[in-house]
Amino acid sequence: MYTTIQDLGRHGYQEFGVPYSGAMDMYSAKVANALLGNEVHEAVMEITMSGPTLEFHCDTCICISGAQMSPMLNTLDIGMNRPVRVKRGDVLSFGKLSTGFRSYLALLGGFKTDMFMESRSMYQGITAQRVLLKHDELPTESVSKDFIERHATIKVKNTHFTSSYLEVFKGVEFDKLSARQQKVLFTTAFSISKENNRMAYQLAEPLKNSLEPIITSFVLPGTVQLTPSGTLIILMRDCQTTGGYPRVLQLKESSINILSQKFTGHMIRFKLVE
Repeated sequence: MYTTIQDLGRHGYQEFGVPYSGAMDMYSAKVANALLGNEVHEAVMEITMSGPTLEFHCDTCICISGAQMSPMLNTLDIGMNRPVRVKRGDVLSFGKLSTGFRSYLALLGGFKTDMFMESRSMYQGITAQRVLLKHDELPTESVSKDFIERHATIKVKNTHFTSSYLEVFKGVEFDKLSARQQKVLFTTAFSISKENNRMAYQLAEPLKNSLEPIITSFVLPGTVQLTPSGTLIILMRDCQTTGGYPRVLQLKESSINILSQKFTGHMIRFKLVE
């Protein structure tokens, strides 16, 4: 459906209007790389909701973390969060989505797609393409014949996929909200609307709002904006670098990761971190 190459993002270019980008769920991407012994910044494949079919043209080792999409190697089920050796000609495919929303495929040495502004993260207008397409071939590193398959595993936090609570800090304009608005923010279960993507997640339930727009100011992934109509917008990895809506909350990094594994209809609650 929507598969891209992502790493830890594009840092140091926000003053030029360039988004951070990077893996939506940094936690899962880092787990996949760590289990292969890769450097933390190596590029991975981010797979959204449904997976592609991939044929390997070389011997390597892979690891899949994040959403459970029933991965299969040559029609045989393979485990999550563990290294798996693959050979030239092997075919990796995915089945039913049962947990989460985004899955991460890492391979030994990382994907070696073109680097722009010190990152391989795909973003329209920065990289040559914004998503992977049918018949694309991705460059990788060859694996030495004496590579010993690792048998390490890691227990992934179940709450990463099941928790509905997002820990947040007060945003720059939080104190401009009335006491009632502040109370509603932390006592309401909000649902994710159909308007959710790598740029932002909109929440379905409005928050009555009479705040004036602000002078366009700095925003970043995890910023929660409140529009004049009362819509709450949570900015994600591909968000713009500035905005003119009041910034009422700011998600913790871990909360951005948790939110990225949710989709339309899922419920979330904000939990203030003092």
